[in-house]
This record gives sequence, structure tokens and C-alpha cells, in this order.
Amino acid sequence: MYQRRCILGLALGGLLAALQPAAAADPYPARPIRLIVGFGAGGVADLTVRVVGQRLGERLGQAVVIDNRPSAGGVIAAEAAAGAPPDGYTLYLLTNGTAISQSLYKTLPYNAATDFAPISQIGQFDVVILTAPDAPYRTVADLIAAARAKPGSLSIGTVNPGSTQHLAAELFKSMAGIDAVTVPFRTSPAVITALRAKEVQVGFEMLAPVKAQIEAGALRPLAVTSDSRFSRLPAIPTVQESGLPGYQVSSWNSLAAPARTPPEIIARLHKEIGTVLAMPDVRQSLLDLGIEPRASSPDALRAMLLAEIEKWRAVIQRAGIEPQ
Repeated sequence: MYQRRCILGLALGGLLAALQPAAAADPYPARPIRLIVGFGAGGVADLTVRVVGQRLGERLGQAVVIDNRPSAGGVIAAEAAAGAPPDGYTLYLLTNGTAISQSLYKTLPYNAATDFAPISQIGQFDVVILTAPDAPYRTVADLIAAARAKPGSLSIGTVNPGSTQHLAAELFKSMAGIDAVTVPFRTSPAVITALRAKEVQVGFEMLAPVKAQIEAGALRPLAVTSDSRFSRLPAIPTVQESGLPGYQVSSWNSLAAPARTPPEIIARLHKEIGTVLAMPDVRQSLLDLGIEPRASSPDALRAMLLAEIEKWRAVIQRAGIEPQ
């Protein structure tokens, strides 16, 4: 009888253990989280995720480790993130470049629209239209009028074909109905040098690397390309305010996870990112980099990604850029 009771007790104990809720196992996150970035260390995107990632790690109680994997179009980073286990331990810096690459390449080892689970936008930064400080153009309207008066005479400097800056210039030409020559350069400093040497009349460049020169008067900003003015440089109007309704281009950074990541993990990450972006020191650091902190819901981020894919597909086709 005693032996039978022991066996019954052991069996009952095993049954109760099996019925314990799964949450009694290691809660998320139980180990460091990897954040894959398709840009090299030290750039605006890298600095952004390091600011946000450090505070996110503090909120989660685990380190957020930045994994830089730079490549053309960010393809290597996106492929690594899309193929990672959907367990919340791999995150991906999803950007407008991800949307552009979807149409810039003939084939990709992932689908940006379906292989990622959006979490939240983290920041938006402007492209700014620039001239030399002594150029005859003081407004976007002046620029358009001059280009229409002498078709083909205006040259616009940007970085590499297919970049946000390059496509922003192509969209501007199309919407303004002007005939201008787009001159691509390898780097942002090369664009700035050409602009100041008057090798090109206009430049389209990210605000962050030229913010100091604008503030010093070394470059003249005509307009920012987003739908609102940058809070740190409120005197610079938007292109829409300057007479080209409907024109809007923003470079944006956001966080995503591999598709099929559990929704409760996405919800937790979304909540913590929103908290981090509301911290005064985080906002200050991002604004100093020329980035407007901005959170979003996962659904809003997904909708923006899909809209951006279609928008840049049309621009790439109109510009006659052959997919690589």
C-alpha cells in the first residue's frame, strides 16, 4: 500500500508540474538581443540605433547588441534578419532604403513587404535642398523658375544613383516639370565640395551631415523635403510650403523583427520603444543628430512601408533606372 501511494504521489507531482503555465519558463527576454543594421558604424543610422538601443536594453534588462552589416542597398543585413528565428532575439533596422531596394534590384533573397514584422518607427530625418551661399536662388520657386527658363542648364548634385537623395531629386524634377541634369557623386562630402565649388548649382543631401554648415552660413538651405519643418531649424520651409504641393520625401528609421515573431513580443517591444523615445535625453541626442524622434504603431509602420515601396517603384521607373 505504501509503495502504491508513493507511485501515485510521484505521478500526481509530475502531472502538476506539466500543467504549470509556460510563463513560468524564462520570461522574454532571457538573453541579449541582436539588432542588425545595414550601415557601417559611425553613420547617422548607426548612431541612431545606438542611442535607442542602449536605453531599450536598459528597459528590457538585456543588452541590445548592434550588428553592423553594410552592403549595397542593405541587402546583406535584410537577408540575415529575414532568415533569423522569429523569437524576438533578432531585430532589424528597417528604413526607407529597404523600400527603395525592393524595386532597385531584379531579385532579392527576401520580400520587404512580407518577411518582416514591423514594430515602431524611431526617427525621421530630412533631405534638404541646398545651394552655395551666393547662388541666385533664394527659394524653391526661384529654382523652378530658373530651370524652366533654361531647360537642361541646371545641375543637381546627389550621392549614388538609387539613394534617397538621388531619388528625391528625380521626384522633384518630375513633379516640378523641369529638365535638369542629376550628377551623382560617391559620397556626401563630395556633393558638398562640388556645390561650394559651383560644379553643380543645387544639392540634395541629408540634413544631418550639412546641419553645421547651414548654421555657419557656408551653405544656403532652400527647403526641407518632409511634410513639416525640422524643429531645430524652423526657418527653413518645406518644399510643399514653397510652391510644390504634394511633394514629400523623408528618410526614416524603424525597428522590425522577422515575420511570425509572436505578437506579444512585438507588443512588448513597441511599448518599450515608445517609452525610450519619450525620454528627454534620448530626444535631445536624436535632435542633435538632425533626427526628429517619432514612434508609430506596428500597423502604421506597415502601411508606410507598403506606400513607400509603391512610391519609389514609380520614381525609379520614371527616372529610367535599370534594376540591378
